[in-house]
Amino acid sequence: MTRLIAGLGALADRYDVLLSDVWGVIHNGREALAPACQALERWRIERGPVILISNSPRPAAAVVPQLDSLGVPRAAWSAFVTSGDATRVLLAARAPGPAWRIGPERDDPLYDGLGLRFGGLDEATFIACTGPDDDETQTPEDYRPALTCAARRGLPMICANPDIVVQRGDRLIYCGGALAQLYETLGGEVIMAGKPHAPIYRLALAQARERLAEPLDPARVLAIGDGLATDIAGAAAQGLDTLFVAAGIHGEAALDAHGRVDGAGLAALLAAASLRVNFAMAELAW
Repeated sequence: MTRLIAGLGALADRYDVLLSDVWGVIHNGREALAPACQALERWRIERGPVILISNSPRPAAAVVPQLDSLGVPRAAWSAFVTSGDATRVLLAARAPGPAWRIGPERDDPLYDGLGLRFGGLDEATFIACTGPDDDETQTPEDYRPALTCAARRGLPMICANPDIVVQRGDRLIYCGGALAQLYETLGGEVIMAGKPHAPIYRLALAQARERLAEPLDPARVLAIGDGLATDIAGAAAQGLDTLFVAAGIHGEAALDAHGRVDGAGLAALLAAASLRVNFAMAELAW
């Protein structure tokens, strides 16, 4: 049974380390969520390391300015790892390419220093995908014709952001994972390193070990997230306890009319995904 909790403070004596998702938990793409940031800051000061673990396709160093601009205080986290950090290893192994690139210019830092060359679909040896070129207007269907051709050619896709959608303000926008999902239905091969896959967790737990004064006990690591298929499934696969934030991308199904966790709705979501979570709350707070 999932235990519904009022705040993170209820778990302060059970865990030493937090692995916290970013988008949908501590900001919504437009502004920081103050109670969540305050809760993480208090945890870091009173309990132990807070490792942000994000499916952003850019390296963490390139995402920190975005967190700053949204008002996420640096005191709320100890270290930051991204899907982009984990994916760079996959991309470097395929340099110089050429790669057919899908994604906006803001994701350029992913490729810095890798020696990759980019070209058209007809000459590419693989696909490098971070998301739609324009996530404000495009959907995966805009890419169906080109991805159909790529699948017929047998091109593998390296997807740097496994998220299907993320919350931007009051909207859901498509991410790289939505394109990867379509590509797989077309018979294409997809390779990913971000959540729910193991490489990003290895990076995050390594950061936690560096910041602990004692050996890391996985039983005392809590993973927080709003995405069942990524945050929750990924942490569970690593044997970690999980805290589900219901007001994120699953809010329509997981919350009642008053903004509280809907136990029946949550149970139905978990059953459909064949997942379990240890704890749940509407929005992250202390």
